[in-house]
Amino acid sequence: MKKSTLMRVAKVLGRSRALLACSMILAASSVLLSLYVPILFGDAIDRITEEGIDFGIIFGFLLRAGVIAAITALLQWAMGIINNRITFETVRTVRKQAFDNIERLPLKYIDRHAHGDLLSRVISDADQFADGLLMGFSQFFTGVMTIFTTLGFMLWINPKVAAVAALLTPLSIFVARFVAKNTHSLFKTQSEIRGSQTALIDETVGGAKVVAAYGYRERSRERFRKINRELEITTRKAIFISSLVNPTTRFVNALVYAAVCLVGAMTVISGGMTVGMLSAILSYATQYAKPFNEISGVIAELQNALVCAKRLFELIDEPAEPSDENLPELSGISGNVEAENVRFSYTEDKPLIRNFNLKVSPGQRVAIVGPTGCGKTTLINLLMRFYDVDSGRISVEGENIAEIKRSSLRRGYGMVLQDTWLRTGTVRDNITFGKPDATDDEVLAAAKATHAHSFIKRLPNGYDTVIGEDGGNLSAGQKQLLCITRVMLSAPPMLILDEATSSIDTKTELRVQRAFEKLMKGKTSFIVAHRLSTIMTADVILVMRDGNIIEQGTHDELMSKNGFYAELYNSQFAH
Repeated sequence: MKKSTLMRVAKVLGRSRALLACSMILAASSVLLSLYVPILFGDAIDRITEEGIDFGIIFGFLLRAGVIAAITALLQWAMGIINNRITFETVRTVRKQAFDNIERLPLKYIDRHAHGDLLSRVISDADQFADGLLMGFSQFFTGVMTIFTTLGFMLWINPKVAAVAALLTPLSIFVARFVAKNTHSLFKTQSEIRGSQTALIDETVGGAKVVAAYGYRERSRERFRKINRELEITTRKAIFISSLVNPTTRFVNALVYAAVCLVGAMTVISGGMTVGMLSAILSYATQYAKPFNEISGVIAELQNALVCAKRLFELIDEPAEPSDENLPELSGISGNVEAENVRFSYTEDKPLIRNFNLKVSPGQRVAIVGPTGCGKTTLINLLMRFYDVDSGRISVEGENIAEIKRSSLRRGYGMVLQDTWLRTGTVRDNITFGKPDATDDEVLAAAKATHAHSFIKRLPNGYDTVIGEDGGNLSAGQKQLLCITRVMLSAPPMLILDEATSSIDTKTELRVQRAFEKLMKGKTSFIVAHRLSTIMTADVILVMRDGNIIEQGTHDELMSKNGFYAELYNSQFAH
């Protein structure tokens, strides 16, 4: 799995081939120049003889070393800019792919996964991936080049001394391998726990009022403490093991330096090389060992980055909702809806809707009632094709909705749910969401029809008042009125009202019901209601229980049967 993730990262990086080539050229150039400086210092030392010191020549060496150091710094600065660009272009690409796929994912995936975990993947994991990638570019490539180039210089100066350094190198590689193997699983667990923590925070903040109202604060804190403790333990283990690298590799590096010193000194005494060459090779021994410290430190970050990249790629690879680009558009919608032998379940072991049949004529008002969990909202999800049926078919105007474009189907419906949905923007933006080209007069007429105009004009900037996703200081009833106004403005041929007036006071509800009477005139309407008083005038009432329609008829017909509907009705109105 780790290899496949590396291949994916390499594939994404392949889009920046030119910048990668520039980075590697700059890295190689800066390494070569920085390694040329010890040779200059060695030559300068060799010019110090018993006969005297030639300060002019030595100054020339120092001047050349200073110029080379300045050029090296400039190359490293340019390399840093290029590495930053490569890193953040790569992360931007991956993050965009992840977000684009979220937009294409079926709703069942969104429903089954914690929103906080999705946020963690796209935001936190992408940032961790960027940090690891940047460190990899900045230190890993340069470190590897330094190791091989330094070893080459040492072989050129004295193969015997270079062999001593090379023979002790596997110790550092063994330490790095040991750490990489043990930290990968820990960082993977850390990333998963971080996703759970983000999900809990998102859930708690989003439901802050519910948490406070039901005294859930202490239990919420306890859940957070438990997850935080797990994250602390996992992170501590990961950091502890990864922190073993530096002191261990430093010890190995000290052994390498001591061995090079010993062998080099003996070689100088025997006349195998000069003191200046020994100075250069000792400098190379230090530079040769240093990247092992850096690379081993980078490995932990790279492990974390790869784990985060894997989580991002998992999201990107999640199968998207099947494309419907080549399917025909649904046009001329009048409101003919039919369900034939529909079966559906969220999980295979728990069947919900079984052998469901329904035929609705244009302009009919269909009320759907029943106890909680009987499948009312599920039926709405199937009508809108947020979920696909397991078997059977649902058709609109005789067309199987599985064989037409989803967008054309959904444009035929107007939805008002019990849970209001608003987006960050002005009040006007929220009302015109379904009809962006609406004129101000049309917006005003829709708002007056739903009795929302009276409170909108009292807002600081009227229709131009900016509100957030939570509706800001608007009451639950006011937010619901905005959602109703949105549907009133778009005036679709079919309506779905799921407890659409549940948050509105009785007086306003009567007014809105009258507005709905006008809106629903001649339109097929599906009304999900718990308050049976709101659906007594429906053309047909479907009584659902355990995913099946057990009774069907008008209010009077169902009451005369004295069945389950009558039982529900009497439970609400019996004194």
